Amino acid sequence: MGNYEKKSGRKLWVYVLLAVISALVLYLAMPANHFIVKALINQLPKIDQYEVFENRVVKAGEPQPWQFAPDFNKLTFPEKYQQTAADFKTVAFLVVQHDSIIFEQYFDGYDEKSHSNSFSMAKCILSLLVGAAIDDGFIKSVDQPVCDFLPEWVAYGKDTLTIKHLLTMSAGVEWDESYSSLFSKTTKAYYGNDLWQLAQTQKIIEKPGVKFNYQSGVSLLIAYLIQKATGKTVSDYASEKLWIPMGAEHDALWSLDKENGMEKAYCCFNSNARDFARLGQLILNHGNWKGKQLIDSAYIKAAISPATWLSYTPKPTEDGQTYEPRSCSFYGYQFWIARYHNMTIPYFRGILGQYIFVLPEYDAVIVRLGKDRSKTYNIDQNHTIDVETWINAGLEILKARGE
Repeated sequence: MGNYEKKSGRKLWVYVLLAVISALVLYLAMPANHFIVKALINQLPKIDQYEVFENRVVKAGEPQPWQFAPDFNKLTFPEKYQQTAADFKTVAFLVVQHDSIIFEQYFDGYDEKSHSNSFSMAKCILSLLVGAAIDDGFIKSVDQPVCDFLPEWVAYGKDTLTIKHLLTMSAGVEWDESYSSLFSKTTKAYYGNDLWQLAQTQKIIEKPGVKFNYQSGVSLLIAYLIQKATGKTVSDYASEKLWIPMGAEHDALWSLDKENGMEKAYCCFNSNARDFARLGQLILNHGNWKGKQLIDSAYIKAAISPATWLSYTPKPTEDGQTYEPRSCSFYGYQFWIARYHNMTIPYFRGILGQYIFVLPEYDAVIVRLGKDRSKTYNIDQNHTIDVETWINAGLEILKARGE
């Protein structure tokens, strides 16, 4: 090949490369694809990313500081779990018993005032707000049709979509639950700026109330329903019904899709370990806070009871093993339920290892916050195995007290 042909070939490749780059720039510049740029810049979700979003304040009122047990921090975090705590980048571990903090430890520069993203623990907060809206008369019951508030979601065939279907993750909608995919709906929800438009792209593709399928888009619908029912933002309603009456010590931040926009309500409620523990204490006390019933106890009982009428098929494992459908024994109204050491433990759960465990047998609450969790699942319980580490660590502290 002569020099002329070589130069011509190189020029052609340069033109092709420039054309591809130009097309990519134009594609990313489109308003609908703004979230891809933000995702590329910020990468996978992190616990301190509230700083890259607009936020709405969930106002605290008169603070009710936790009491500390006489033996507060006389015990240490169990040595056998310290490496796991380090491996999964734990930032906070706190244990409450009998309404007092008995143990508290922070890591990696975090402290009792540090904001940290709840991620999907926020779904449990939405569930509590549904209970509050029922108590207030804004919602008749969990069996009320969703279309009473969101006319866009009328039915699937002859089957009505109800609030209970949303709460139990059995709405039968189409939604890609993936944070690792750059183009998934969940990534667009996290980094995008129009949650309502995204919510409306969901289509009901299966009969509601039959299968459990965990989908953050369904929780988005709950948030919009609460907003329509109450006439208030979910942040303002959470402040009024939970954060103020529970005596939270610090304002929380709920990240938004844009300035003055909608809460990323399926996630992104930012607070600290001590104030998160109040939510667990509320569940422990059946919706009662220091003598005042904030959420009806019957609703709390239903919320933390598994929706066993639903079927669930575990995803195939990495080695290709498949499973037959089974009963949903681990999920209620946006709450997870673990059965461990002959105990039934309702808990809040976030994707990077955010947990609030409620242990009625010990009158205790365990909070673990961190930047990572195990990738290995307990298939029967549908939780990652680090769940058992944090429960065991808390139990060792509780048992060391003679409880």
